[in-house]
Amino acid sequence: MIPRHQTVLFVILLLASVIMGALLWNQLRRAHERLLRGQDAAPTQAPQVAPAEQATLMVANDADNSVQPRILTLPLPQNPEARARAVLGKLLDLYAAPDATHPIPGGASSIAQVFLVPIAESNGKASPTAPQLAVVNLTNAFAAGHPSGLETETLTILSICATLNANLPRVTQVRFLVDGQTRATLAGHADLTRTYLTDATAPTEGANP
Repeated sequence: MIPRHQTVLFVILLLASVIMGALLWNQLRRAHERLLRGQDAAPTQAPQVAPAEQATLMVANDADNSVQPRILTLPLPQNPEARARAVLGKLLDLYAAPDATHPIPGGASSIAQVFLVPIAESNGKASPTAPQLAVVNLTNAFAAGHPSGLETETLTILSICATLNANLPRVTQVRFLVDGQTRATLAGHADLTRTYLTDATAPTEGANP
């Protein structure tokens, strides 16, 4: 037979457990309600979407070693550097597509950054409408995966320079970096140590590089 004092102690512990469980459940319920109220009170902001505009992409074609214009409607940011990255990203997306006329793996993620630097005049000052140098920072993965060959590498350089100039006319010079560093060539042939002039690299339709 269980002693009376043990029975009383068991009943007290049982009641305490029930009370503690009820308190814990109530706290959890109140915390959940506060969370829901916080979500309802939080302002809902629609994601910012850049307006769609026409962009001219200068697309390389390996079949005849040409660079030809292709006009597409794209969401383009107002910031010039973001706009430059957007058009170049779309250009490289075309090259990464299964039906690409100039197949190169990587796509838009191959453009790490694009910087636009005003070109100073002879007096050392740059006006608000001064020509710009575009510094295109490519990823190492893009350079490592780019097909090797003078013609294919040159077409890539030509198409990037021409696409920048077609969409940002103030860009008159282009320099290339790979993962933020100077690189001798793109994939063994096209020189990446030089500054490219867009008026010298801008091709006409059907022109060979």
